[in-house]
Amino acid sequence: MGKVTGFMEYERLEEGYAPVQTRLKHHKEFVIGLKVDDAKVQAARCMDCGTPFCNSGCPVNNIIPDFNDLVYTNQWKNAATVLHSTNNFPEFTGRICPAPCEAACVLNVNDDPVGIKSIEHAIADRAWEEGWIVPQKAALRTGRKVAVVGSGPAGLAAAQQLARAGHDVTVFEKNDRIGGLLRYGIPDFKMEKTHIDRRVAQMEAEGVTFRTGVVVGEWPKGSKITNHAKETVSAEQLKSEFDAVLLAAGSEVSRDLPVPGRDLDGVHYAMEFLPQQNKVNAGDKLKGQTLATGKNVIVIGGGDTGSDCVGTSNRHGAKSVTQFELMPMPPEQENKPLVWPYWPTKLRTSSSHDEGCSREFAIATKEFVGEKGKLTALKTVQIEFRDGKLSEVAGSEKVWPADLVLLAMGFTNPMSQLLQSFGVDADARGNAKAGVDEKTGYKTSVDKVWAAGDVRRGQSLVVWAIREGRQAARAIDLALMGCTTLPR
Repeated sequence: MGKVTGFMEYERLEEGYAPVQTRLKHHKEFVIGLKVDDAKVQAARCMDCGTPFCNSGCPVNNIIPDFNDLVYTNQWKNAATVLHSTNNFPEFTGRICPAPCEAACVLNVNDDPVGIKSIEHAIADRAWEEGWIVPQKAALRTGRKVAVVGSGPAGLAAAQQLARAGHDVTVFEKNDRIGGLLRYGIPDFKMEKTHIDRRVAQMEAEGVTFRTGVVVGEWPKGSKITNHAKETVSAEQLKSEFDAVLLAAGSEVSRDLPVPGRDLDGVHYAMEFLPQQNKVNAGDKLKGQTLATGKNVIVIGGGDTGSDCVGTSNRHGAKSVTQFELMPMPPEQENKPLVWPYWPTKLRTSSSHDEGCSREFAIATKEFVGEKGKLTALKTVQIEFRDGKLSEVAGSEKVWPADLVLLAMGFTNPMSQLLQSFGVDADARGNAKAGVDEKTGYKTSVDKVWAAGDVRRGQSLVVWAIREGRQAARAIDLALMGCTTLPR
């Protein structure tokens, strides 16, 4: 906790933003983090609540009251140690996590919650600035070899934990740079990629080997995946060369919208659009980049990925940006007595929305319209819940001018070729089938093969991926050594 009476004396203080017209001119981060004194005051609001629901609300179970108290008492280095004891990458989550811990904060019952995310952000950034984050090399090497397939947050967290346990870890990434979704799914204005680069450097110093441009598994000839790869490694090769293999490749199959006109030029998946801009920001030269410049853009999907498309389109200089959401508009304020301490359904307005965006709710796309193969418009209808089902509202059809449509409706499952290559059983949703309890420990149906992150649980938050990577690392270490000191 912080100050005993702090929650009565101080109000919640939000992080600041650079002005809209300034931040739209670039793709860099624009959040202004809390200063040391402001973070101390915010930490003082952490109350002696008895049962800190924030701990259980956080997927990695951050020890939030402890690091709040340490910030309040100006013990920043100890706060960083506590924070890193449960979270390998707090500078990631301090920027992009939606903060379920704050929804679970006891102060949130009848007041504004403690700004936990902003405090985490401040701790992590100061830890880097002060040089407190250094490589943690294992004292003893086990001689065991572990392959991690995928370098997103789950793969990175697992790799770091396993290396610190003394194993020889190799991370295989099909893209040209490490980071997975962190690298190519999240815009730089939300998280600059230097944060990934310095973690990779730390992990390399800890003994982790990274191999980029490597596709794992058996893929059809001419596949887009293999066309850009430097090499291909078979599943059998990994199983024979390594003592354990962890599949952490994410959930990469985008949900489609199979309506008439889907094949028109101008209709793209969000994950075709967003990675291109990240690559350009990194200095790559791309031919035929999909740009929103001067276009009427419609983003279909009301989640974080849709919001990212809005922000990127505005930075391109779109003529207009409209975001569609299938569900009705949620309430601006949740019913706290009903939902606390769980994640509430309420209207969420992101910084990208504030930069310029019209939002439409309870709307469904019926058809994409085009001329000479190019998108010019789309047709929609309003929908409503009737007798527990979604029904179209008669007479609500509308035609919207559109030059670019971005499909941001989430992901359905991991690429099936990867699971099939290893012979791993899939669940009803197409994810790798693996339990999470102490007995099953993220183990798949195939000997020596584990699965964690979105490839196992389906699309989710970065913080959930970190949790799964850490827990899978513990399970693998336990299986290889018969005992483990890694935390669950």
